[in-house]
Amino acid sequence: MPKRVLTGLIVSDKGDKTVVVNVERKVKHPLYGKIIRRSKKYHAHDEGNEFKQGETVRIEETAPISKLKTWKVVDRVNTHATPERVEIDEPASA
Repeated sequence: MPKRVLTGLIVSDKGDKTVVVNVERKVKHPLYGKIIRRSKKYHAHDEGNEFKQGETVRIEETAPISKLKTWKVVDRVNTHATPERVEIDEPASA
């Protein structure tokens, strides 16, 4: 059976080697038919403490690591890559 992979936003990175990822999904209301948002938070293992709050990441299901952690962070989702510093060569004025 393949492992489940989810994508979500890191809402907390306070724990050691742990991040809390908020995964949002859209479902149709059973009676009214309106599309509504449902979200759930997952505790995921981050071995190197490399992921920070506000980043979008992909998590994968694993064997239980602790009481709450059964997911691990696979990689960062590059939603909007912005360079840290951009060098601009300005033309010399005449």
